[in-house]
Amino acid sequence: MAAGNKTKEKAFEKATTPKPVSKRPGEEDRSETLVRIMGYDIAGSRPLYVGLTRIKGISWSLANFICFKLKLDRMKKIVELSKDEIKQIETYLPKMELPLFMRNRATDPETGESGHFLGVDLEMKRDFDIKRLKEMKAYRGARHAAKQPVRGQRTRSHFRKKSMAAGMKKKKGGSA
Repeated sequence: MAAGNKTKEKAFEKATTPKPVSKRPGEEDRSETLVRIMGYDIAGSRPLYVGLTRIKGISWSLANFICFKLKLDRMKKIVELSKDEIKQIETYLPKMELPLFMRNRATDPETGESGHFLGVDLEMKRDFDIKRLKEMKAYRGARHAAKQPVRGQRTRSHFRKKSMAAGMKKKKGGSA
């Protein structure tokens, strides 16, 4: 009878002790350092070239251009940047002199000037553009309002939402 209790106790211990969490290969236990640049949190383990692309409005080619202009090592980790280098990046980004083909706003409809916008400014400009298209009752504005694709994609198999009636539906009743 005592042997039966010991086996029950061992089974209970196995059931209640937490199992060690297995980690993926190459995954280490480290606390992630975040560096804030232009209002965006960037993981410190990323290279500068990759980390800059986390800022809205900065593409891969633009991140490469920034590293080249500021004479910073592209593969240097974000966490290894000094405060002076971070400040240098933050002061350079708003007043970048870019070639026309790299700007994300070639001609502004209101002013007619070209510029490059980052972060919240870019989102606001995009939202105002969509609002302007809707007010003009342009085709693109109507497609935005209907939550349909704007740039000519087919809608037969994609862009279906649960709330929108699209495609074929089966009858709910019996056989025809």
